[in-house]
Amino acid sequence: MTVFGKRLSEYAQFAKVFLVLIAVVGVTRLALSLTGVPNSTAKWISVSGLMWIAVFYFAIRVHTRGFGTYKHLLPVLAILNVTGQAIIITGIAIAIFTGTDNIYSASEYAFGGDGKTWTHLGAHVLVGSTVGTLVPWAFGCLIMLATRKLFKRETGTRAEVRA
Repeated sequence: MTVFGKRLSEYAQFAKVFLVLIAVVGVTRLALSLTGVPNSTAKWISVSGLMWIAVFYFAIRVHTRGFGTYKHLLPVLAILNVTGQAIIITGIAIAIFTGTDNIYSASEYAFGGDGKTWTHLGAHVLVGSTVGTLVPWAFGCLIMLATRKLFKRETGTRAEVRA
């Protein structure tokens, strides 16, 4: 499958370090919660925080490495977001089936309501996967715009700073 002229595997390869980090952070956060670590402690291990770091990183990296343009940033961020959402959705499903809250279903992460609901899970499937990709992409595009103004694309081993 190709997206904007690149195979999906190319995007995954380009983002592999953050793909692994998001998976590890998401699963670690869930595991801590399931083993009884208080949410006030587990919340410091953040998929969202890591995702925003990835937005800054890839908004710069896509341009400076010559990987592509604004449109190529979108699939990179989508892959990362879907990875995080899959873990969050799994955590919510576990809470629904066991009847026991975890960090992904706790009321403080479900707008004060019960997070063990199919509505909450569905919101992550529909809204989390779309808005959770498009909003970071919009910010990433702004960062890439600034990057394009400041840095030439990498032609050899280093990007050159524009004077």
